[in-house]
Amino acid sequence: YELICENSTYHIARFDAAQIDEFGLSQCLATGLREIMSALGEADYLYDGNSKFGVSGLRTMVKADATVPEVSAASILAKVTRDREMIQLASLYPQYGFDGHKGYGCAAHIEAIRQYGYCEIHRKTFKLKALQPSLF
Repeated sequence: YELICENSTYHIARFDAAQIDEFGLSQCLATGLREIMSALGEADYLYDGNSKFGVSGLRTMVKADATVPEVSAASILAKVTRDREMIQLASLYPQYGFDGHKGYGCAAHIEAIRQYGYCEIHRKTFKLKALQPSLF
């Protein structure tokens, strides 16, 4: 992570849960892609996936992080940045165990939501199947 930061030009776009709930994940991804492209200027942009989210001036490639070093580096920056943010948030919301699961929907996280409900950093529009009432 540190080597990538020291040897790269990069921009990390962030959106909080309230923004994603209000605008939707796809719109936030499109806004983030435009923000990155604006911050970094002219370049050959490659997005890891199969959708451009309506953003022109970039190419897509499924699993690009596995074969393109620059995309691998971007994935590392995103993951480590997110993990570090979750560790910081764990001090504000220790009952959720964010420092352990980093916000992923594992059994411990789902159980914490069952016990304590959602907190302000949870996306209210993201519905975990494990928390939905059973039809049977």
